[in-house]
Amino acid sequence: MPNVAVVGTQWGDEGKGKIVDLYTEGADVVARFQGGNNAGHTLVVNGRKTVLHLIPSGILHNNKICIIGNGVVIDLVVLMQEIDELQKGGLFPPHTKLFISEKAHLIMPYHKRLDMAREASASGKKIGTTGRGIGPAYEDKVARTGIRVCDLYDEPRLQEKLRYSLLEKNFLLTGLYSAEPFSVEEIAVEYLAYAQKIKSYVADTSLILDTALKAGKKILFEGAQGSHLDIDHGTYPYVTSSNTVAGNAACGSGLGPNAVNNVVGICKAYTTRVGEGPFLTELTCEIGQRIQKAGQEFGATTGRQRRCGWLDMVLVRQAVRTSGIAALAITKLDVLTGLETIKICTGYESVNGNYTSAVPASIDEFAQCRPVYEEFTGWKEDISRIRDFADLPVNARKYLQRLEILAGVPLNLVSVGAGREETIILKNPFRD
Repeated sequence: MPNVAVVGTQWGDEGKGKIVDLYTEGADVVARFQGGNNAGHTLVVNGRKTVLHLIPSGILHNNKICIIGNGVVIDLVVLMQEIDELQKGGLFPPHTKLFISEKAHLIMPYHKRLDMAREASASGKKIGTTGRGIGPAYEDKVARTGIRVCDLYDEPRLQEKLRYSLLEKNFLLTGLYSAEPFSVEEIAVEYLAYAQKIKSYVADTSLILDTALKAGKKILFEGAQGSHLDIDHGTYPYVTSSNTVAGNAACGSGLGPNAVNNVVGICKAYTTRVGEGPFLTELTCEIGQRIQKAGQEFGATTGRQRRCGWLDMVLVRQAVRTSGIAALAITKLDVLTGLETIKICTGYESVNGNYTSAVPASIDEFAQCRPVYEEFTGWKEDISRIRDFADLPVNARKYLQRLEILAGVPLNLVSVGAGREETIILKNPFRD
């Protein structure tokens, strides 16, 4: 049976939530494998908008298993709020099960305070963090001082780990950032209470996934953020704190790499970025503002306005390579409707005048590059009701066909609106 990983090919915000929601229909299990509540996946079903930050985007379907894997860092306050809102809104299907990995690391209150204090003090060198504590939580994970979900069910162990962590964290908060310290006892009481509230969801999710795999069930691996926010392969240091590429689908869910049979890359028909960092195709003119308004480009997590620009295929090609992407799903094509001219960046010209078709490793070198464009004539027809590729305007088809050639992989899907039904399906990775 095919198991599919869905990853972003840009700087996140590509519309992964909608695509995961669509592909969930053909899957039995949906597993989120990295990131935290710095990610926001927006779903629009029957005109109703739902934003998820931790729970897999497949949760709106009945008779599914949804898993928050060991590679995710979890803010329990946010998680419980999401569960509560889904249940109150009648959006948590009765026969869909949610499981949380007992090995997942927790975002603690001191992680969030540290995150915000660091960013506030980083005058002129801001990363653009969401301030949700994701970076500090991953730091503790790598430093082997993190607190995992399973630690909540061993009170002496939890208190011991809190005492150890707060020796350093309180020193940094008070001595370096002039911020308020934390009490071991207060955090312990709060998190022991959380432990009881989530106990029914906690499980060995690696074992659940392995059982499903051996039973021939179809698994959909859901990534967060985008390939160029990857800690290793992104535009470092303007990146997130986890591996966002498809290779982490195995590690972050507790399965071997042979469990992932197919990778679909989600690519917006233009490029956006939230936060700091170089953005070579950024449009600071009226066209950029028009795209921003038409695409409602605001961060689902932070509400920050996204920077908008032309599609950068250099970024997309690198994502295809680093994630082993076999096909692309194009989102928000409808946003480009009405533009007289549309551009695609096909390469970069360095400050020395040399041409390159790859993303430079040095952030300074990258920032000094200039985009090399191909121009296309736009279209004016409303495409939101089109469900067949052949019915798209000629110029829209030409744009997509060139994109496909530049990426070196075929298109699986084209999204022509926010709704679940506003989609042109060319190939379903679970069926075709």
